[in-house]
Amino acid sequence: MIRRVLTVPALVLLGGVLAGCAGASAVQNGPGAGDSRYVAGDNVSEIVKDRKPAPAVQGTTLDGKPLKLSDYTGKIIVVNFWASWCAPCRSEAPTMQKVYEQTQASGVQFVGVDIKDGKDNAQAFLRTYKINYPSLYDQAGQIALAFRDIPPNAVPSTLIIDRKGQIAARAIGSVSYTSLRDIVTRLAAEK
Repeated sequence: MIRRVLTVPALVLLGGVLAGCAGASAVQNGPGAGDSRYVAGDNVSEIVKDRKPAPAVQGTTLDGKPLKLSDYTGKIIVVNFWASWCAPCRSEAPTMQKVYEQTQASGVQFVGVDIKDGKDNAQAFLRTYKINYPSLYDQAGQIALAFRDIPPNAVPSTLIIDRKGQIAARAIGSVSYTSLRDIVTRLAAEK
């Protein structure tokens, strides 16, 4: 029997190759490299020209409370799909919280959707980044699937619903403070 031993540099290289395609999720507790429903985002935010109604999403928040998007009818709703195992999600979490704090007085509500994640890890994420808007727990990814017309194809992704309940903007991948703030402010000014 021949045993092959990988050296430390070889192990580091192998880990980098495995993580490179699947992101941080390959080495943490998120979906593995074989989960082809999500792809890397392009970090581009866009206003949707042909707006479609948002689906009637409902679920349970990470703190165990029921929540429906329709609870926020008449508001701009920023729906951010995130996971604790997602490095770009950790990077954009302070941006999400800051824009939420700055825009909630103008009728903007943020709702997180924690996807394909462990509940304990997700709750620790919220505490770490001091996120105080509600986050739905979507371990199975069913909420993401409800957005068929304009899908959130990556983690993170952000969909913004206008006051009429239509999907008005989308960002696939991490979103910058300036981009998110500008889009939310623009949509909040619509009548």
